[in-house]
Amino acid sequence: MKKLLALLLSLTLVLTLFAACGNTDNANGDENVGGTLDEADNADTTEPITINIASLKGPTTMGMVKLMDDSDNGLTANNYNVAIYGTADEIVPKIVNGEIDIANVPANLASILYKKTEGKISVIDINTLGVLYVVETGETINSVADLKGKTIYSTGKGTTPEYTLNYILKSNGIDPATDVTIEFKSEATEVAAMLEGAENAVAVLPQPYVTVAMTKNANIRIALNLVEEYAAIDGSQMVTGVTIARNEFIEANPDALKLFMADYNASVEYVNANVDEAAALVGKYDIVAEGVAKKALPMCNIVYITGDEMKTNIETYLNVLLNSDPTSVGGALPDDSFYYIG
Repeated sequence: MKKLLALLLSLTLVLTLFAACGNTDNANGDENVGGTLDEADNADTTEPITINIASLKGPTTMGMVKLMDDSDNGLTANNYNVAIYGTADEIVPKIVNGEIDIANVPANLASILYKKTEGKISVIDINTLGVLYVVETGETINSVADLKGKTIYSTGKGTTPEYTLNYILKSNGIDPATDVTIEFKSEATEVAAMLEGAENAVAVLPQPYVTVAMTKNANIRIALNLVEEYAAIDGSQMVTGVTIARNEFIEANPDALKLFMADYNASVEYVNANVDEAAALVGKYDIVAEGVAKKALPMCNIVYITGDEMKTNIETYLNVLLNSDPTSVGGALPDDSFYYIG
């Protein structure tokens, strides 16, 4: 009887120890499982997406070429589907109907679109400062006053070139409606082509099309730098191009937007620091020829400005346009919701 009792006690002790060991193993197992779940929670599980981007054939797209090339080579987390257009008018309906997620557009057009879409887009950065020049195939223009009585060929009706030129003319006592004749072409390439064989012609062109025109006609010269003429009026800075995004896209893809902005910033830095390599990419994407890009890039004022600095510069510029022609910004300045500060 004593032997049986001892045996039962021994068996109970063994079972108790086994159970304790089992509980310890389970506890460790729970910790391991918990750690795995935590790692899974912390892991980047965001699926890559395709972002549809519209950009204009010029400096705004030139600043984006490294981003485009990296995307084409699978070096970006998301796929950037960039379509290049000749005029802003081609981009507007695609933004309105949601076909485009992000677009590079003239600064004043961004304000107009904000009104038109009832606040459904935001500006996320400034990508290009002033790039406008008056060129001529003669020797008659040496000041803004010399433009009086001239026929001026230009592109960008309803966008930055038209309103900037009008503002500069008015500020120098010239009425754009009566003192000059402004003939608009649909694209900068048309103006550049028109200048090839022209004599005594005057035109307003942005870079890189100034350089394009000068390579085709040795008689073309830069008569006025409109960036300097604009600044001479009140010291403010011309803002040519901005990047906008649909708010629906921003809200649905905040991480993807941040990645895009980082990639765009890196692209602009690369383009400004590596002109020869960037020029090759500009030629690859058929924006302008590589040789032209090499000469034009240093004069294109390609930038990446965000946050409060962006807001201040755009507000100042739009206010100048508002005072000159309210329709140029959609009738009124956009409110603070227009600016994506991040």
